[in-house]
Amino acid sequence: MSIYAFVYGTLRAGEINDLARAAAARGLPAARHVGPASVPGMLVDFGDWPGLIPVDDGRRVRGDVFRVDPALIALMDEIEEYQPGTPCCFVRRTVRARLEAPGQGGLLTCQYYPIDPALRAAAIDIAGDDWIVHRLARTTPGGR
Repeated sequence: MSIYAFVYGTLRAGEINDLARAAAARGLPAARHVGPASVPGMLVDFGDWPGLIPVDDGRRVRGDVFRVDPALIALMDEIEEYQPGTPCCFVRRTVRARLEAPGQGGLLTCQYYPIDPALRAAAIDIAGDDWIVHRLARTTPGGR
């Protein structure tokens, strides 16, 4: 049985918790990239990583959808330090992600990790919709 997961931050390809590298390091089945997608929300910057806050005002967050083995969900929970029933920064929830590749359209029900909105004050709001674009902009001359 496969599950769809939407990733928007450090689990994306090339980032510090790259899902493919994390799976390979644990000997778990590789995640299959389905395509770029977006979900309702806004991003906040915690420094080394982003948080996603669900909103219903038309804003969207860009990321990627992967088809994952259930064992990868447990690894993602570990990476995101998510423990059901325990107060955590990240919470695992279900969301409808909109696939965005040309000719790919459609919605997929995915697992994802928004933050607990109570922690928003510890972060800086991101005006854009893509963590990687934001992170790269702040590390270039003229970025923050």
